[in-house]
Amino acid sequence: MTTSDVAQDAKKAPAKDPWELPDVSGLVVGVLGGTGDQGRGLAYRLAKAGQQVIIGSRAAERAQAAAGELGLGIEGADNAECARRSDIVIVAVPWDGHAKTLEGLREELAGKLVVDCVNPLGFDKKGAYALKPEEGSAAEQAAALLPDSRVTAAFHHLSAVLLQDPETEAIDTDVMVLGEARADTDIVQALAGRIPGMRGVFAGRLRNAHQVESLVANLISVNRRYKAHAGLRVTDV
Repeated sequence: MTTSDVAQDAKKAPAKDPWELPDVSGLVVGVLGGTGDQGRGLAYRLAKAGQQVIIGSRAAERAQAAAGELGLGIEGADNAECARRSDIVIVAVPWDGHAKTLEGLREELAGKLVVDCVNPLGFDKKGAYALKPEEGSAAEQAAALLPDSRVTAAFHHLSAVLLQDPETEAIDTDVMVLGEARADTDIVQALAGRIPGMRGVFAGRLRNAHQVESLVANLISVNRRYKAHAGLRVTDV
């Protein structure tokens, strides 16, 4: 090794601690679909943790009514205003309305950090099963529809029942976070970590989102068999 090689190695920055996450306490979080069970639950938990939260809905009145019921300083607005006023926007709309909702908010979501938590599922007599969108996953569909946004995927495996239960102090689960930029996934991991009992874990790029979204069908089967509200834990990290 030459002296120049040694000098080059000395200049290399030390490896970043994967658990060193940014402070996100001052960011405003918008929840599109915040009047549904999953959206309400996430809004409630994040606001309870001290985050400023805005619920979005197609009708502002419906969002304002849901915000009033939840309290904790949560605000309600139509989806466009929610997107404009938020730093981070969680997409928690039904799969059937996913594409249409995002297409209509492309301008308002430009430059925003978008967190897609939608699970494309079908149901029949055998139970829940995964659907595969043409783009590969709901998150990849969001990325295709929102070219000027920073799209990530997270919060797929959470029980809406536990999220909304005021008697449940902590949500004992990991949140798998996917995205293309480490700075963005770090922010989402930090946001998940604001909720007691919850931890955000980086789980790959958006091309791996399909299997994460699909796993919800398995969790539904687990919950039905064991009368539970199952979550996930990633071991050895």
